Amino acid sequence: MGMLCAAAWLSLLCISMAHAGVFTDGDRVMLQYGPYVAHFDDNSGHNQWPHLFGVEWESGSHWLLGAVAFKNSYNQQSAYAYAGRRWFLEQVNPNVYFKLSAGLIYGYKDQYEDRLPVNDNGYGLGVVPAFGYQFGRANAQIVLLGTAAVTFTFGYDFWQ
Repeated sequence: MGMLCAAAWLSLLCISMAHAGVFTDGDRVMLQYGPYVAHFDDNSGHNQWPHLFGVEWESGSHWLLGAVAFKNSYNQQSAYAYAGRRWFLEQVNPNVYFKLSAGLIYGYKDQYEDRLPVNDNGYGLGVVPAFGYQFGRANAQIVLLGTAAVTFTFGYDFWQ
């Protein structure tokens, strides 16, 4: 329930910023949902249902900022606040893209702290690549989670 509240607050923040004139033409504000994670090693021993919720702002030049809340592989409440960029792969298909983000991850604590290479007391750093397909205001992504897993996310631009 806390993740839903966080996503709702992030959405309200974006709507407030929109009314304050912070956003410009060409900007996007995506609501994201990630229902499933496939772990490369032992999928049965990990949480496969992260219920990832988030919001992401993208400028007209494809720079982005975002935040997501989710349950990590060990059922701990977690969050990822990030910045990054999206590149469309025109030579493959005008709707296919590669996205790279980096930021602060919170939630890998106690005996799971070592699951992130850079982590101190639950606060760590993450670099997250993704491949996606943009269709109209919606997108679908395959997100690589280091060497541990892959997740699938879906987004919708509620700003355009």
